[in-house]
Amino acid sequence: MKPFSYERAATPEAAVAALARTPGARLIAGGTNLLDLMKLRVEAPTHLIDINAVGLDRITPTDEGGLRIGALVRNTDLAADARVRRDYGVLARALLAGASGQLRNKATTAGNLLQRTRCPYFYDTDMPCNKREPGSGCGALQGGHSRPLAVVGGSDQCIATHPSDMAVALRVLDATVETLQPDGARRFIPLADFHRLPGDTPRHDTTLAPAELITAVTLPAPVGGMQVYRKVRDRASYAFALVSVAAIVQPDGSGRVALGGVAHKPWRMEEADAELPRGPQAVVDRLLADAKPRPDNAFKLPLAQRTLAAALADAKELQA
Repeated sequence: MKPFSYERAATPEAAVAALARTPGARLIAGGTNLLDLMKLRVEAPTHLIDINAVGLDRITPTDEGGLRIGALVRNTDLAADARVRRDYGVLARALLAGASGQLRNKATTAGNLLQRTRCPYFYDTDMPCNKREPGSGCGALQGGHSRPLAVVGGSDQCIATHPSDMAVALRVLDATVETLQPDGARRFIPLADFHRLPGDTPRHDTTLAPAELITAVTLPAPVGGMQVYRKVRDRASYAFALVSVAAIVQPDGSGRVALGGVAHKPWRMEEADAELPRGPQAVVDRLLADAKPRPDNAFKLPLAQRTLAAALADAKELQA
């Protein structure tokens, strides 16, 4: 690990100011992703700004009937909140499907959204990775192992998948990310627009501007329905999804669906939601219409259909 300096910010404004004035600085809260990457020398910040003392750790109701989740609310606390469990069950279930209990105790709402979209070649500094070192190539696309990687939304630069379970649930819930900029301005970014596809610049995971700080995530008023999250992975715990499904199903058969484990960002197409009454195959056919799987991850297409079918069966059982 390379040497770095450290400070503790007392307010969100102080954190943003420090970030703006210090080249190479990074924010740290739980550190569950950043510290790993620093140990591997994938990330080498010159300065760390600890934001654990800035507040932003409460869940409060909004005037519109939803919830405002502070950026520093821990994943364990968010999953256990009675309002989340009652009105946003898909979010509680997704959070509990992620990582381990110890990591959920440390990981924050903002940190979960900001964890790097990555694959094994990103971690291995002896291998080419356009995300880690622009222009070096992609180990997965150069004859490498692509079994867990993206089947849709990728590019000739990167086919990594976003690892967050929470983000998939937030996408199906139409969440909004609230941020603070160095000039004091605030932005409200729909989660649909928050994560980027790799394109020609896979090193950029989100649409955040330099020195922009996430302050909260807002959920709209509850939409009701049966809410389920189903995750398929190689082992029972502490593994990223090969395919995951977040679904909200209404009594009339309408609803919403988002997929994880298949793209560089949580994958949802609102026009695919309209196919839900026709069954899981129709939904997945629309969601993955532009899929370009590799030979060793083409299994994800039928797996997505089967996982959605199982999620819809879970929803039906909850409704019974």
